[in-house]
Amino acid sequence: MTTPLLLPDDRYFGPDAAQKSIALALYASVKDLPLVCPHGHVDPRLFAEPDYRFGSPVDLLITPDHYVFRMLYSQGVPLEQLGIARRDGEPVESNPRQIWQTFAEHFGLFRGTPTGLWLQHTLHDVFGIRQKLTPASAQSLYNEIASTLERPDFTPRRLYQQFNIEILCTTDAATDTLDHHQAILAAGWAGDIRPTFRPDGVVNLDAPNWRANLEQLSALSGTSITDYRSYIQALENRRDFFRALGAVATDHAAETPHTERLSAAEAEDMLARALRGASTPQDAPRFTAHMLLEMARMSREDGW
Repeated sequence: MTTPLLLPDDRYFGPDAAQKSIALALYASVKDLPLVCPHGHVDPRLFAEPDYRFGSPVDLLITPDHYVFRMLYSQGVPLEQLGIARRDGEPVESNPRQIWQTFAEHFGLFRGTPTGLWLQHTLHDVFGIRQKLTPASAQSLYNEIASTLERPDFTPRRLYQQFNIEILCTTDAATDTLDHHQAILAAGWAGDIRPTFRPDGVVNLDAPNWRANLEQLSALSGTSITDYRSYIQALENRRDFFRALGAVATDHAAETPHTERLSAAEAEDMLARALRGASTPQDAPRFTAHMLLEMARMSREDGW
């Protein structure tokens, strides 16, 4: 016996009848408007290749989504069972049907979470699934999703049009070459895909591979970074490049709301220590707090 997947339009609204009536009226007035997507982690390669395919249901919905696999991991599901590659190169589960089965067996963990709501919406509205995902239904639903993914019209560019997207902004490191964005523009495709400047890898002194990232920033900007002034110049040059490809925003993984304006001498000294590999534990959070203000200044000057 199958359990139907029912997703009424009022599922996100409170139970008060008067409030729900108003909410539904407001929802009806905007639900068909074009989508403006100012922030996302969508890989621009999806749109650079006209006939890009998503792969298996697992390739699309599980292994690339850290909200999915981190939740499962937090509840005791080994990442290896979900096909997540190990750093040491040891083998992990590679059978997508088995990974999907594991996912289905733990799908109840997502009940009431934003990820669970989004997954149900995706299954229902995008893939036309009309029964709940359970251990018993897992393989039949896998077949349905896989069949949809193989349709010739199920490509990122076609979906962009079907979803009525007006603009979609990706998230790109300051050291990204933006080759895919350039390819999208060169193709003359009508979709509006724009980069978003994410500088974490070069402004957080404790970021993994910070020194290598800085060397790449130097190379891409054409600026030899030897002091704080040339460092800021390199960042401004990269922002100019992003702006030329349509960027209108920055994105920061600010772990705390702390901001702090360093003096010119303090900023210079902290960067100099970092360049020598001699940063103190206090340098990284203070420098990041300072650079958040610097990025805000640059954004104001750029008109973002």
